[in-house]
Order: sequence, then structure tokens, then C-alpha cells
Amino acid sequence: MKALVIGGGIGGLSAAVALENAGIDCEVYEAVKEIKPVGAAISIWPNGVKCMHHLGMGEIIETFGGPLRSMAYQDHLRGEVLTQFSLAPLISRTGGRPCPVSRAELQREMLDFWGRDRVQFGKRVTHTEENSDGVTVWFTDGTSAHGDFLIAADGSHSALRPYVLGYTPERRYAGYVNWNGLVQIDEAIAPAEQWTTFVGEGKRVSLMPVSDGRFYFFFDVPLPAGLPEDRTTLRADLSRYFSGWAAPVQTLIAALNPETTNRIEIHDIEPFDRLVRGKVALLGDAGHSTTPDIGQGGCAAMEDAVVLGAVFREHRDIESALREYEIQRCDRVRDLVLKARKRCDVTHGKDMALTQAWYQELKEETGERIINGMCETIQGGPLG
Repeated sequence: MKALVIGGGIGGLSAAVALENAGIDCEVYEAVKEIKPVGAAISIWPNGVKCMHHLGMGEIIETFGGPLRSMAYQDHLRGEVLTQFSLAPLISRTGGRPCPVSRAELQREMLDFWGRDRVQFGKRVTHTEENSDGVTVWFTDGTSAHGDFLIAADGSHSALRPYVLGYTPERRYAGYVNWNGLVQIDEAIAPAEQWTTFVGEGKRVSLMPVSDGRFYFFFDVPLPAGLPEDRTTLRADLSRYFSGWAAPVQTLIAALNPETTNRIEIHDIEPFDRLVRGKVALLGDAGHSTTPDIGQGGCAAMEDAVVLGAVFREHRDIESALREYEIQRCDRVRDLVLKARKRCDVTHGKDMALTQAWYQELKEETGERIINGMCETIQGGPLG
């Protein structure tokens, strides 16, 4: 049995490893000639960490995941701590530690684990067809590939999604812009082993430790889509949007490198009622494009891969296996997309009265409520 995996990112490589572990040959095709990770870093919560271990790639995440021990929210103007608490209860309850990791390092290590020479780059899909013999996919370079089934892990702009769904869904602008990058850890900005977030005005500034003594940082600002802003105006833009904010925020703006800081308009897509058509299945962002507000996008792709491998161990009939994959994943990924959307709206001032109420709640937060919510999300995954 041979699978075609379209997409050489986190989801595609996780799927390829899972299928190979289940005894299935895989060919991996990636549209770009060289993968340049979108975004500076990614949060891998314990459900994702468990998936990486399950797939045999645990050493990657343990080596390159940053030391995240505690969590704090701080007032945007004075920088005073609204709430601060240890993540030890989360680690104890979920059986794993959260691991923020540089996307470039994660992508590099996963490619090396799978085998860089086993990924065919520059293979952008034009269309696919299936029949009783399997699935054929054609690429813009005029070549084609044939396999028994196909996993479409080709991202939020998936070329194969319309084939599976029967329509082309619209991406929904979530209403805010995110700037993200990496900077050397400076305890004048935030403690070195803490997830620190400054909140106010429906905006936020957040920092997480990754490997090699660096912070992953991001700024969120509710803005219209399509503004003429880029790296040439980046520092001035952030200085304007965060004028009057606390000294650590100003220190961060001064320290960041505009040339390596990304500006992204955040979108999601309405959850789908299906993830599979015949012998073609959607996986990762192709199947559930979400905002990053609960940090589960990458974890959900890893979960998809774990389930995919498991169903092919139990079902050697392809369509039965893929139907079971769809059954196990549809409700879970819908829940994650909608949870992230709800958190997005509260965090970014869609209804400012609700956002102000949240700020007030943070002043009375012991950490228990936040950790309970995170545990519920994490433990809903296939590995518990």
C-alpha cells in the first residue's frame, strides 16, 4: 500500500511518519522549492508533545522546546502583575510539559527525521482524480504521482480542499494583525522561564521562552485588513499602536529586528462537516484552519497524524480507515477552531465590555480556572 502525502510541513511530515510506522509506504510532495516556516515559533502543548513521542520524534521536542515553568498576565500601562502562577499543576495533570519551539528548528528537525532527500520539492498540485486503482495527482511541472490513497496536508490555502468538500470555503478575517519574531531573553522584559502577556485596549504583547536563550514574542492589534504596513514601517507601527504601554513593551520594540519579524493578518475558516472524500483526506490546516489563540493549530495536526496511523493499523481497507479517521477527528477539530475563535473575540475586544470583564477576572485569577480550561483542551486529544 502506498500513500501520497501532499505537504512537507508539520502536518504532512507527522502524517508520513505515522503511516510509515503503520507499515505503509509514503511519498511526500511539497509545493515550494524551499520551506520557509510561516511564523517564528509555535506552542506545542502536552497533547502535541505526547503525539511527538508517540510518533518517535519526542527527542526533537524535548531538545528544542523552551523551559516554560509559569504563566503571568500583566497590566498594559503600569506592567503590574494581574495574575501569576506555576504551570506545575498542568504538567502533573496532563503528563507532559508545554514546549514552545522555533518553527525553523522544528521544521528542520522533522525534515531530517523523515529524510530531506525523501521529500520532492517544487511539486505544486493542479488537480487530482481517483478510481478503483487509487488516486492520481498532477503537478504544475507536468508530472504526476499515483498512490492507493492521498493525504492533503497542504495548509490553510489547500489546493485539494475543494475536491474533498465539493466547494471552496472562504477564509474569515479574525479582525486582528499579529507581529511575531524571536529576540534574546532579557529579564528586563520578562522572566526567562515564564509565558508573560501584557494586556489592554483589546491588544496583547506576549513572550515565551524557546531554545538557545531566546524569547518568542508576538504583538496583537485589532485592525482592518489590507493596511499598507510592512517591515519598513514595522517599528514605527508598533511604537504607535503601543504608545504609553509599560517599559518592558517599549524595551521589546526597541530590541526586535524588523527584518526577521513577521506581520500576519489572522484568519480562520468555518469548521467543515467532512474531512474525507473516498480515498482523499484532509489533515492539519487543510482540514481545520484556526486562529492561534489557544495555541492548538500544530498540536491538532499532530493529533490528526496519530489517529491516521492508528486507524490504518486497525483497518486495511482504505475507505473504511479514512471514514474512521473522519469520525474520530471532525468533532474534535471543530471544537478547537470554535474555542480559538471565542478566545480570539474576548482577547481582542470584539465586545469591549466582555474584554474589560476578562481583565477584571484576571486580577482575581489564581491560575486554577485557566489551568482547568487548558487541561480540558489538552486532554481531549487522542492520547488523553
